[in-house]
Amino acid sequence: MADFDLHAPEGANKQKRIIGRGQGSGRGTTAGKGNKGQKARSGGKTYVGFEGGQMPLYRRLAQRGFSNYPFKKTYQVINLGEIEKRFADGETVSTASLIRKGLVKGAVPVKILGDGEFTKKLVVKIEAISASAKEKITKAGGSVSGGSAKPSKDRAADA
Repeated sequence: MADFDLHAPEGANKQKRIIGRGQGSGRGTTAGKGNKGQKARSGGKTYVGFEGGQMPLYRRLAQRGFSNYPFKKTYQVINLGEIEKRFADGETVSTASLIRKGLVKGAVPVKILGDGEFTKKLVVKIEAISASAKEKITKAGGSVSGGSAKPSKDRAADA
């Protein structure tokens, strides 16, 4: 057998079964859809959760309580160590500059956390910043504006 004689293994390529082309095809008359009924008709689809006209489960169960999910605010998180590597002394750290440097993808709100060493004097203009990050930036001689520096409940994320 030659190296260039390539073909798919037997049974790998099946022909498409064409339905509704007469009795002799083996898939004529009802075309494999059974006899009558909603699913035999064109456009006869049902929606997800349809229970044949019975009241669906998602409507039978009571909806109780409140979910904050639609209102939650998600942040892209960046540590000070990453900012230390990518920015030079005297630069301004903003969402636009973080996107340019490749630290942030898209225009999603950004939060800076205080993980890593920080020695550069930078001007930080960002949506949210942790208390430990703000402390490290001001200690290094930089300034912070625009961010809410509320101490977070999860101190491990700030450290």
